Amino acid sequence: MTGNTVSNSFSNPVIERFVENIEKAIASSSIVLSSNVQKYFGPALETVYLKGYLLIIDSSVLEIAIFATKSRKILSIEKYRLHYMNSAGQMLFRYDNAPHHLEIDSYPHHKHLIK
Repeated sequence: MTGNTVSNSFSNPVIERFVENIEKAIASSSIVLSSNVQKYFGPALETVYLKGYLLIIDSSVLEIAIFATKSRKILSIEKYRLHYMNSAGQMLFRYDNAPHHLEIDSYPHHKHLIK
């Protein structure tokens, strides 16, 4: 896997467009002060793993981890975790699709809250 740059002679417009859209959304956000998102591309650009954080204007932080694959012309987000913390580093909430909580209607997608 390669970090940050595509050093692969193969091209995959589905994966590339997905990454570009995320980068554009972050860059155009009026509430994101800075970000550091690493991109790791799999062989032939059939997969991508995005991992990093966004620093928000109130000093809160959104950590992201997304693993996506491309099959035929369809992008599928296989795994994700969005972890939002206040300026002191305390978790406010997290969304993920870890395969637990079988009892919920949105399985495997769910939200964790501070109790």
